Formats: sequence, structure tokens, C-alpha cells
Amino acid sequence: MPLNPESPLARLMATLPRAGKVEWIGLRPARDQAMVAADAVMAETGGGLVGDRYKGGSGKRGITLIQAEHLPVIATLAQRPDLVPSLLRRNVVVSGIPLVALKGRRFRIGEAVFEGTEDCDPCSRMEDALGAGGYNAMRGHGGLCARIVEGGTFRLGDAVEAL
Repeated sequence: MPLNPESPLARLMATLPRAGKVEWIGLRPARDQAMVAADAVMAETGGGLVGDRYKGGSGKRGITLIQAEHLPVIATLAQRPDLVPSLLRRNVVVSGIPLVALKGRRFRIGEAVFEGTEDCDPCSRMEDALGAGGYNAMRGHGGLCARIVEGGTFRLGDAVEAL
């Protein structure tokens, strides 16, 4: 059951301390290929990111995001001090905004508008990427999946703002 938008809890959940910021963008050009870092990317309405193998569009997973503040936690749990974002198979690393607060909400990055759809749970490939226990190191820290509501370009350094 959805919260009453006038309830104290709904008001607390709608209040964010500040906008976030895009720290890293990555695309996977084809299956079993490494992520390629990008300075900017085009998001297509109802689809995905141009240049990403998932561009065909699963709707709810047009883009995947992970919180920069969680990377040191994952690195510690996986015993991988050399952890880089590309190993985690997410498209965008953002800082300064709690991604969990964007689940079920619309948000803007650059020219594009997204809607947080579901948690981005880790997959079994995390064992290969991070070593034994990599899957569990990411549990609870996997980020957010979002659909693309309005396409447009976004870049490194762009704000991530709840609408």
C-alpha cells in the first residue's frame, strides 16, 4: 500500500539534503566485454544508453546506478583495495545522494529524466569480478535500476536531482 503523501514518514522520505553528482559513466559494448568509461552519454526514452549492449531496452532497467559512497564498503568486504567502478557492471556512479531515496521517484541527470524502478541486485558474475564472496560483498550495495522517461545527454559532473 502506498504511503499517504501527507504522512510524516512520506514527508521525511521526500526530503533530500542535496543533489548528487555523476562521478563515472560506463558502457558495455557487447556481452563479455569490459566496461568502457565515457565522459558523456545519450539516454534514449524507453530504451537504454547509446553504446551499451542493453540499449534494446528492458524498460525497467534502461540504466543502472551505484552510489560512490558504497564503493569503499564493497572494496573492504571483497578485500579488493584496487576496486574500480568498471568491475561492478553499473552504468553510472553517483555521489552525494542516497539512491534508495530515488526508488519509485523521478529524477533528472543532465537533459534526461529517469524513474527509479528497483534495486540493482548483484549477479553471479561478481564472483569472477571480485573473487570468492564478491556476490555477498555487493548485497545491499548494488544500486538502483531506472527506466528512461525522457531521453537526453548527460555528462560527468552533472547533477542528479530528484523531481
